Amino acid sequence: MDWPNLLREFVTLFVVIDPVGSIPVFLFAVASVPANLHRRYALRAVVIATLVLIGFLVGGQFMLEALGLRFGSFQIAGGIILFLFALTMIFGHSKPETEIEEAGKDHLAGAVFPLAMPSIASPGAMLAVVVLTDNHEQPLIEQAITAGLLVLVMIFTLGLLLVATYVHRIIGNTGASVISRVMGMILATIAIDSIIGGLEALTILDLPAAQSADGPLTN
Repeated sequence: MDWPNLLREFVTLFVVIDPVGSIPVFLFAVASVPANLHRRYALRAVVIATLVLIGFLVGGQFMLEALGLRFGSFQIAGGIILFLFALTMIFGHSKPETEIEEAGKDHLAGAVFPLAMPSIASPGAMLAVVVLTDNHEQPLIEQAITAGLLVLVMIFTLGLLLVATYVHRIIGNTGASVISRVMGMILATIAIDSIIGGLEALTILDLPAAQSADGPLTN
């Protein structure tokens, strides 16, 4: 078992999901909800987000292949988008501030919006689960392990939401914002690594074609 790779995948999923950054969003969403329903509210949001991300994990690459797109190209595009997403986490409004502001414009804020999506199952998380599971490079067991890591992060997220009031008293919105920006730095590094991996994959794929067209490469 490749423990360094497992750790990298876990950190990637943890960063893009950003459980700590979801705490202020959760508290905002349940502000008008009776306290005895907060636990059910958190569970519903996490379950919905998990189902969405598992759906992307299972079917994301099939959709790409149906469109005739190469996975390396998606790695590069996904890496660029994740990098831009990371920049907004670092330099823009923090994740909690942005999502609370958007929810304030919509009176339908609830377990689905903004908590399940886009706070927990963010666009960055949807891209990440597809990038982490290459059907051609990884056997089914490794993809199942990635799914298990995803579930583990979601369980941790649920645990944080259940004690959100206590955690928020300690770190406050400012603390959540600082942690979100640190997560953005880590995500930026992961995004660059994804772009490099995509370029390497496309180079490997194109090399045999170039050799067959021009003959064997010579020194």
